[in-house]
Amino acid sequence: MIKSFRCLKYISPAIVSKNIAYPTYIRKMASAANVPVVDIDPEGVFKYILINLYDKNRSESEPQKVLVRGYKRCNYHSDIFDEVQDKLSPLDCEPLGGGRISHDAENKKIHIYGYSQGYGKADHEITAKLVKEAYPAYTITISDEGY
Repeated sequence: MIKSFRCLKYISPAIVSKNIAYPTYIRKMASAANVPVVDIDPEGVFKYILINLYDKNRSESEPQKVLVRGYKRCNYHSDIFDEVQDKLSPLDCEPLGGGRISHDAENKKIHIYGYSQGYGKADHEITAKLVKEAYPAYTITISDEGY
């Protein structure tokens, strides 16, 4: 029995049976393709970061995806990054910048604004495009004002 799931990527496919039921979180993090682009809290005002996601099995010259992550539970933009990097390991993440999101689920509105003191201002246009794809029924607005 394999005790450590981290070693699975180094085992020959001939040795690892396709019938083994690995935990879902291991399967999801093995490839950037299975990572959702947007993961934000369902309501409230919170910090967010824009992240480049790299698959360590590929050349790191180009990101596989750009992600949006934002959580009320994180006091600092770096807390969001640390949480995401830990969750997505062994994939690699690069912070592109941050800001704030005001998510009003009742009125189906999301406002993206501000900046991160640690990572700088995220490109809110990119963030808005990604969020609009995840929340097509919402009105998405952006502003460079505020912190």
